[in-house]
Amino acid sequence: MSRPATFAPPPGARAHRLRTSRGEFAVIEAGRAEKGTALLLPGFTGSKEDFIALHRPLADAGYRTVAVDGRGQYETPGPTDDEAPYAQEELARDVLAQVASVGEPPVHLVGHSLGGQIARAAVLLDPAPFASLTLMSSGPAQISVSQQQRVKLLRDALAVMNMTQVWDAIQAMEPPEDTDTPALDNGLDDRAALRHRWLGNSPAQLLATGRQLCTEPDRVAELAALRLPVHVLSGERDDTWPVALLDGMAVRLGAHRTVVPGAEHSPNADQPEATARALIAFWDTLSARPEPHQP
Repeated sequence: MSRPATFAPPPGARAHRLRTSRGEFAVIEAGRAEKGTALLLPGFTGSKEDFIALHRPLADAGYRTVAVDGRGQYETPGPTDDEAPYAQEELARDVLAQVASVGEPPVHLVGHSLGGQIARAAVLLDPAPFASLTLMSSGPAQISVSQQQRVKLLRDALAVMNMTQVWDAIQAMEPPEDTDTPALDNGLDDRAALRHRWLGNSPAQLLATGRQLCTEPDRVAELAALRLPVHVLSGERDDTWPVALLDGMAVRLGAHRTVVPGAEHSPNADQPEATARALIAFWDTLSARPEPHQP
């Protein structure tokens, strides 16, 4: 589970609800689109707050950022007992609706972990609204066997427990160094804030997206065929998709590749300054490309 440094929007950012043709989504937005706009999609059990330390450096570099809670994720409501609205194509169509409402296309799309697979699905449905795609700690197909086992445990627990009971069970299973955590930057107890976020998730969303993570097919060739600029970014350690696997995916995509030192599966939270620099460098390179020659 990702651990953002705070759940409070930084100075200059605002939390609000983005109205789209597919409903309203909770977002945190910052910056002006002097160079472009980026839509940021969080991962499994995560939220828009996972990108909270990226807003200021990206805004300072001239980029508008919109981090979003997906359907049934934290502060965006969704059905609690129906998995159909969380099919990957449905979530991908949500992303296309978000981009249409954000405006100022084309948009730089960033997806962390599960968010990367949803982002990929959105781009494959319609690449036209996107300037680039950054897959952050998000691999070519299903997650590692060890992580599939963890997801299966969660799905089995959700079948017989409510969300509060599952949270208590997760905490009991965590090693002491993962549960004895300091307060967040906003003074809230880390576990209390994370518990509040956990309870905001729809169990149907967790069941559906957990299944997706364990069964996702390899769609790298489809993505490569679009010839959209792609950035594969990860930490130097990752037990969800091995770093070597991400290296190979980047080669297959002809993608820009960044490995963030000192980061693991959540470089956006582990090393936000280095992650922001990598995103800015990639986007700035794209904006500096000469326009195609017009006969």
